[in-house]
Amino acid sequence: MAILTDNRQIAIRLVEQIPEESLDEVIDLLNALHRQTSHAKPLNQNTEDQLLQIIHRKLLHDEQVRLDYLLEQNESEEITELEHQELLAFVSRVENEDAERAAAILQLSQIRNVDPIILITEFASPMRINHAV
Repeated sequence: MAILTDNRQIAIRLVEQIPEESLDEVIDLLNALHRQTSHAKPLNQNTEDQLLQIIHRKLLHDEQVRLDYLLEQNESEEITELEHQELLAFVSRVENEDAERAAAILQLSQIRNVDPIILITEFASPMRINHAV
């Protein structure tokens, strides 16, 4: 059996602590991350600035307002089919960007030689958490 890296051991330990009801979401995120990293072209220069741009990327104000509206419509069950399709597109986009963000955090943690959890905590956005889809 291969020796696990520290980051891999940390990831396994974290996954083991996730409540059963959240595992489907975690699997979706990991699959999106895997798809993103397996198809992504490596950055020419894995500079901190490039990684930080990915980590701090967010929806434009108008997009966030629209997403909030669609989420509200969906929650109140007053969403039209067209709005539902738009919401699904937003969800897909946000998931992909989250996967890119996770990959950038992992790369940055390797560059800085720190535990990825430290960076996740440092870059956690209360707005992003409150507006999770």
